[in-house]
Amino acid sequence: MLDQRRRLKMAESAHAYVRGNAVKFYECLESLRRGSLPEGPAVWICGDCHVGNLGPVASLEGKVEIQIRDLDQAVIGNPVHDLIRLALSLATAARSSDLPGVSTALMMEAMIVGYEEALIDPCTKRKPSGQATDPIQFAMKQALKRKWRQLAEERIEDVTPTIPLGKRFWVLAQSEKREIARLFASEQARKLITCLRQRDDNDPVKVLDAAYWMKGCSSLGRLRYAVLARAGNHPQSSLCLLDIKEAVCAAAPRAPHVRMPRDNADRVVEGACHLSPYLGQRMLAAKILGRSVVLRELLPQDLMLEMDRLTREQIVASARFLASVVGRAHAGQMDESARKAWLAELQRNRSKSLDAPSWLWTSVVDLLASHEKGYLEHCRKFAAGIG
Repeated sequence: MLDQRRRLKMAESAHAYVRGNAVKFYECLESLRRGSLPEGPAVWICGDCHVGNLGPVASLEGKVEIQIRDLDQAVIGNPVHDLIRLALSLATAARSSDLPGVSTALMMEAMIVGYEEALIDPCTKRKPSGQATDPIQFAMKQALKRKWRQLAEERIEDVTPTIPLGKRFWVLAQSEKREIARLFASEQARKLITCLRQRDDNDPVKVLDAAYWMKGCSSLGRLRYAVLARAGNHPQSSLCLLDIKEAVCAAAPRAPHVRMPRDNADRVVEGACHLSPYLGQRMLAAKILGRSVVLRELLPQDLMLEMDRLTREQIVASARFLASVVGRAHAGQMDESARKAWLAELQRNRSKSLDAPSWLWTSVVDLLASHEKGYLEHCRKFAAGIG
């Protein structure tokens, strides 16, 4: 059932297919480029840097910024992989919006401008401005005004302290209930939940309800739980919703001769701390049923960007801003000399007619063709009930 759901979600659009298939992306990239990509400094990268994995994220202190919001594929690797993954995602969003091909060319030019701006000055936190960034500004405005009620109604369709079983939430086995109770009885889990500014560090934590969560696309078929808990003794204001997600091997290739945590959950948490500090400080690596999982509390301000039906101006401006977010996440891990060297490498091989590097343009064009073929074949098999 989970596999069928995953295949259905990926058949909904070419953009959804690209977002849900990081493995296909790296297989295609390896076969198409074969070493022709520039080798950037070895830093933590998102590894699955599509548009849906960026959005408003809240800190422990209640601040909100656009950051990377999914680090399942995080590795120490080549930053160029994040650039190409983001460009491919934006290009398929442009096609889903029925925009002409020139919009894709302009979007890639804007992406490089935004990314290079972040390398030059990584300390400046840019905000989306101007009418063309309306989709991003709308998400930020929504995030800043959201409260627990909106989160509860969106995620569990209710504000009462129970998780409604049904299409999305399934009953747990006794072994799963025991494991979740054990995890939440630990001091590490209690500290994670009580570290938010509005909670007392000494508050007790009590699990109110838990269920298997049919959520996401690439995570369907793995361990995924929703846990409703209470921190402290305040009846309603202390409710919290937590997401437990299995961590598996990353498809993104890591740089040679680098050290990363061997445990996948530890890898995800460490990557988040480097790339998305607001999220990283709210995550915990743990074990359930012998499998590595990542625990994090969902906050009302955490939202996914909706980049559907965009105009040319919107996708160009959004590309520049989102690339600067990714650039700042990369640049924060580099010293000044590494940033300058990487910037110089990016500025090489520019054609006179296109201000984006030739390797980015050719990579995205080739990947678009490969993914379009893969998407149509996926749809054919889904319609025929094959595989």
